[in-house]
Amino acid sequence: MTNTRRSDFDVTNSVQVSSPKAVLAAVESLYGPTWPGMSLDPLRRAFSHFERLFAGEVNGYHGVDTVYHDRQHTLDITLALARLIVGYERQQEEEQRLGGARATIGLLTGLFHDVGYLRRADDLESQNGAEFTRTHVSRGARFLQEYLPVLGFGAWVPVASEIIHFTGYEVPFGELEARLADPRDIVLGHLLGTADMIAQMADRCYLEKCRDRLYAEFVLGGVALPVSEQGPQVRYASGLDLLRQTPEFVSDVREKRLERDFRGAYRYLEVLYGGRNPYLEAIDRNLEYLRQVLRSESWQLLRRRPPIFAATADPMATMRGLMLGHIKRVWSGN
Repeated sequence: MTNTRRSDFDVTNSVQVSSPKAVLAAVESLYGPTWPGMSLDPLRRAFSHFERLFAGEVNGYHGVDTVYHDRQHTLDITLALARLIVGYERQQEEEQRLGGARATIGLLTGLFHDVGYLRRADDLESQNGAEFTRTHVSRGARFLQEYLPVLGFGAWVPVASEIIHFTGYEVPFGELEARLADPRDIVLGHLLGTADMIAQMADRCYLEKCRDRLYAEFVLGGVALPVSEQGPQVRYASGLDLLRQTPEFVSDVREKRLERDFRGAYRYLEVLYGGRNPYLEAIDRNLEYLRQVLRSESWQLLRRRPPIFAATADPMATMRGLMLGHIKRVWSGN
């Protein structure tokens, strides 16, 4: 194995997180020994459906066309979630364990947590999935309500529909936890939300992806330039401005989300890595490198150009065109 971490591999540089087959194999190696005798067929079916869905091969859906929230993003989060779930399970007394069915529901929710970015065939007004940035979690919940019964998990729809919101901002956490009767479901939500945050921030190309891809999605999603009655506001003026605000964002996420809201759930990983946490280590490396870039203003140091795993031929060029058109409309008032 190469010592240099590859851009589409996980934090351990051992799993290709752009490949559904590679991530499924890694999940099976974790879930199989933890719940021996449990059928992994629903997960296999779900991974196959995920691959076809994101490729645009499922009737009623366009393939993934968002450039930050691409296929690799989802698979990276799913692998981190499997590790968190198994790490948690191996450290609990019997009555607090999640059990195989709940662990499967958690992983299915993670695998489809960003499916709300995919445009449906009847989304006639939209040109790119990033336009659903503010509502994608609720859209994902609706998808799970339709899809889980297909896998035989219809009884788990109420849980999955709630815990998916631990990956977004549409529902306050206090309200979410009040809706979940079983404390194990709350734990599952914490693990899901934790995986979503730590895997993306630990991405080897996180900084470049924020500057070049996330900013574009934020523009189309109305986050970078929100429009109020007073006119457009500037939250992020550019991809570089987004990067300048990233250290504060990461600090805020670690304090408020990872430690407080998710109750330090990231620590459940450490039993798998001899007390280390490779995700937090990678986040720290990214942040330190960003600080060096910010101090020197040497933006050329951010030179990685990782591939985008989307369903369209040149998604970045399409995204830039849509972004520039959106900015012009915002400032012209149209």
